[in-house]
Amino acid sequence: MELDTVMTANPATCRADTPLRQVATMMLENDCGMIPVVDERGAPMGVVTDRDIAVRAVAAGKDTTRCSAGDYMTTPVRSVSMDTSLADVCAAMESAQVRRMPVVDGDGRLCGVVAQADIALSGNRERTAEVVREVSKPC
Repeated sequence: MELDTVMTANPATCRADTPLRQVATMMLENDCGMIPVVDERGAPMGVVTDRDIAVRAVAAGKDTTRCSAGDYMTTPVRSVSMDTSLADVCAAMESAQVRRMPVVDGDGRLCGVVAQADIALSGNRERTAEVVREVSKPC
């Protein structure tokens, strides 16, 4: 199965200076739990997850009206290239213990995101179970 048939192409993105509240709104509007942070070339430089917002900003008592994506993005960002096999994407997600993996094109620009849900929808139950199990292992 080709990566481009599984991933979400052209995902919503933000810049490091995007207000954190706007990032949360983007998650709501796009029904997703991660927004990649890209530089001026469109290359991923970090990601903001719903957990970053909930735990690192809101629960920590930060004034989210004054925060930006750059303040709470997770770095360094791990990504895979468009020509990576789905099996290797799963292995990368398991190794990094991440539920979502940015996909970059040959020039290093973001072109998609693969999530655990995408793998589950691909129909391979064994692969899905393995990814969920390995990503969820306590550190």
